[in-house]
Amino acid sequence: MRRRLAAAAALLLSIAACSSPAQVRQAPRGESAFVMVQNLDVMTEWDPGLSYSNEIIAFQNIYETLTLWNPVTTKAAPRLATSWRSSADGRTWTFTLRPGVKFHTGRPLDAGAVKASIERTMKLGEGAAYIWDAVSAIKADNPHTVTFTLKYAVPLDLVASSGYAAYIYDTKAAADLRGWLSSGRDAGSGPYTVASWRKGKEDELTLKAFDGYWGGWTGPRYQTVQYRVVPDPDRAWRMLLRGEASFVERLNPRLYARAKTIPGVRTAQRPSFQTAMLLFNTASGPMADVRVRRAVQKAVDYQGIIKRLRGAASPASGIVPEGLPGHVPGRVPKQDLEGTQRLLQQAGYGPGARALRLSLTYAEGDTDQRLLVNRLAGALKPFNVTIEARAMPWNAQWDLGKKRGQDIFVMYWWPDYADGYSWFGNVFHSENPTVFNLAYLNDTATDKLLDTLPKLTVSDRAAAERAFGQATARVLDHHAAVAMPWVVNYQRAYLGGVQGYEDNPAYPDVVFVYGLKPSG
Repeated sequence: MRRRLAAAAALLLSIAACSSPAQVRQAPRGESAFVMVQNLDVMTEWDPGLSYSNEIIAFQNIYETLTLWNPVTTKAAPRLATSWRSSADGRTWTFTLRPGVKFHTGRPLDAGAVKASIERTMKLGEGAAYIWDAVSAIKADNPHTVTFTLKYAVPLDLVASSGYAAYIYDTKAAADLRGWLSSGRDAGSGPYTVASWRKGKEDELTLKAFDGYWGGWTGPRYQTVQYRVVPDPDRAWRMLLRGEASFVERLNPRLYARAKTIPGVRTAQRPSFQTAMLLFNTASGPMADVRVRRAVQKAVDYQGIIKRLRGAASPASGIVPEGLPGHVPGRVPKQDLEGTQRLLQQAGYGPGARALRLSLTYAEGDTDQRLLVNRLAGALKPFNVTIEARAMPWNAQWDLGKKRGQDIFVMYWWPDYADGYSWFGNVFHSENPTVFNLAYLNDTATDKLLDTLPKLTVSDRAAAERAFGQATARVLDHHAAVAMPWVVNYQRAYLGGVQGYEDNPAYPDVVFVYGLKPSG
């Protein structure tokens, strides 16, 4: 989510034609630190009940959920819960908890703690707390069994695997839990706990192994996890070559092709559930005119950008990516500059008419987004339209967006759990104050339609598909609130000594470090 918006960094490479092959310095055998480099700040929120942004990459190593989505089976798998069952009508769910689990605070994780953490997240009502909307009551039957009673049927085992708002945490860690957490503390049960946090610094966050972790620490494992913020893509690549970084989350297609040929570097590529979006300001400024929004939609060089990204992206069809409920096939957009010109003329802009200036923000250090912005600016320039683009750190961009400080907001989005509702319920549902509805869409009819999606997904799949199609048409066509240029294909590079890495598209950019094995 957006959340969460971790914008993936695309890296550049400048190598002279006559240079010798790059040599990678592997970490010494037994090296205990895993170093992950990304271009954006890691932490935006320390409270697991409120978390809804980039910190997912760290939180999934600090906190745990009842279940975990398995990309192979496409079903929920055990995590803190070892088993679960539901009633025939899907409105009662009982989870059996893993015995012997402790929080980092030293207190036991039992059914009462599960009940308390989820009820607190529900009460806070922010971020992805909506995932628990169907819950009417939670009962701790005994220390190892917790039962949820629902107002309507939902796949609660899948909900409980959400990357946000499903964390189980120690609500008794402090009287003022929110204030206690905000200084860089945690109340999780995961394999790692916070060692240090240096807000705004390159070495922003360091985690250390939690000695009391229920999974144990036998065999070779990373004892330390470091998150380093390096906006300069060239420098991040050099860090990997020197063995100063273990993992770089995303590569420029040209560099990715090069990385596959370098001894000592491993690469991984797979489709994701992450979409790039241009959100249009529907509330104020020149883009409050739907004709201008449609004109910009049509100006995007969708096919040209996909071609230039050379395997790092796939065409988007509709709003939700393929593989999730809510995907609408047959809606791949195409550039239509004649339509752009016609719509701008209708709105009073274009050659010989009023000049149009549009402000745009995007993620600092993200060369994929920069390519999108540059090609959009080039396509609109002949029509007397100027794009005033500004690359920004995510926190600064998000703060500006919440103040309606731009005409176009470029960002990535991915689901809270493996379902398509996250896009509609969070990005395009009316909200006040603004959090992630950065198109500022406010339409009662659209909201009513969107509110039917969670229940229909479980009770009537055919009706849900129709409703998702209608919602897609309202957002893309009727409101023209967004352009969907591509779906991200993850392209990772990491040291050859890192063993066991697998991408899970339900948890974008997360490396589950506990499951890795370091070797020389």
